[in-house]
Amino acid sequence: MNKLNSMIAIAFLAVTFTACKKEADEPIFIVPPSDGNTLTLNGLVGAEDGTAAGNSVYVDFSADKQTSVERDSWDLGFYSGSDFRVILNSTNGASALLVNKTDLNAVTATDFDPNELKVGQGLGNFTIVDDGRESNILNKTAIAVVSVTDADNKVYIINRKGGAGTTLTTNDLYKIRVLRKGTGYTLQYAKVAETTFKSLDINKNAEVNYQFASLIKGAAITVEPAKGSWDIVWGYSMYFTAGSPYAFSDLVFINNLAGVAAAAVIATATKTYASFNESNISDLSFSSARDVIGSKWRTAPDRNGNGGRVNTDVFFIIKDATGNLYKLKFVSFISGDGGTRGKPIIEYKLIKKV
Repeated sequence: MNKLNSMIAIAFLAVTFTACKKEADEPIFIVPPSDGNTLTLNGLVGAEDGTAAGNSVYVDFSADKQTSVERDSWDLGFYSGSDFRVILNSTNGASALLVNKTDLNAVTATDFDPNELKVGQGLGNFTIVDDGRESNILNKTAIAVVSVTDADNKVYIINRKGGAGTTLTTNDLYKIRVLRKGTGYTLQYAKVAETTFKSLDINKNAEVNYQFASLIKGAAITVEPAKGSWDIVWGYSMYFTAGSPYAFSDLVFINNLAGVAAAAVIATATKTYASFNESNISDLSFSSARDVIGSKWRTAPDRNGNGGRVNTDVFFIIKDATGNLYKLKFVSFISGDGGTRGKPIIEYKLIKKV
């Protein structure tokens, strides 16, 4: 019996070794980056006007992939990096007002003026929104850095949906407080009239720029793709004009937190999108500012909806987080250039592969 068991054991080891050797010898296939494509971005959730498209659209050039995320699906983003920062949902026109209290249950509607939450259309200031003038949105957030000392973390009133000089009704405003919990966060939240708050623990995740939360759902949710899986995002967002916060349509930001950079190229008779190639990149100065593209790619229509078209005098070179270089141009976005508002068409082409 012992001899039989030994033979079985030897046979098992031989089979296991052969299988392991076979697996070790199999080549690992690495998907090459896309050579380029033309995409129609899916910015519309339904029948909403394209000037207020309901989706933010994330684009990964190397994978030929777009990911549409409904703007109204989230409220707060919790930074996954070394710092403890919380961002508002600028794509929903959100604003935040500091209340000098630390007991969330003790905060009521008498502690603030809801009119002070109004932003856009000439109202509000950069203390109640994440400052769109910053090259990195984390440089100046409406919610202060979350302190390791709990007593330093104050209550904020959140208007989760605004941007057009309006606020939700007081009954729909939220009060929040964010604390550190180990290497993550604890979110305390309730509607303004509620006298008991709920708590939600949020862990950092190195695979994404932020972990997101919905106050309505009371849950952590996925919004952005993994930070290595998108290069630009198109959509509606709080930004600025004439030194004031302002809600913009059709903004484009780069994924600067993941190392994406970009450069604008002014088109000339001898330097066109079609002719631009790897030999031309030595003249470029790349920027990691998140709004390096911003609204430069188009001219907006007037208040009556007239005019507006893609700016054909400029195109962009995108350096993705891996180092691949793509040239990018916008083809159309509005009736004035043959497009559809809320569904812009982009074209990109690989000009240098890592």
